Amino acid sequence: MVPSEGTWVYVVNLRRVYWGRRTRRAIRAVRMVREFVKRHTKADEVVIDNELNNYIWSRSREKPPARVKIIVSIREEEPEEGGERIRKAVVRLAGRKLRPGRYKG
Repeated sequence: MVPSEGTWVYVVNLRRVYWGRRTRRAIRAVRMVREFVKRHTKADEVVIDNELNNYIWSRSREKPPARVKIIVSIREEEPEEGGERIRKAVVRLAGRKLRPGRYKG
């Protein structure tokens, strides 16, 4: 089921990042979050919030967190020139008390 417009909470497992080269781990972690959101929301465009990016990079590029809890807000926008609607997902860092699933609030 593809989520419609709204807000969802996900927990992204980033342990697979540790299989690769040490110096590319944080870069790959950001890419994995982006791919995870695209796969689960079928979004055309994914925007990662600065706070989430700073959290992934907080322990340097060699030691990103093993998992990240995120809030994904999905919107469909009309382009200015016309044409097809663009499905956009905005990804933010979630608080500790939120549970995975649909979030109303």
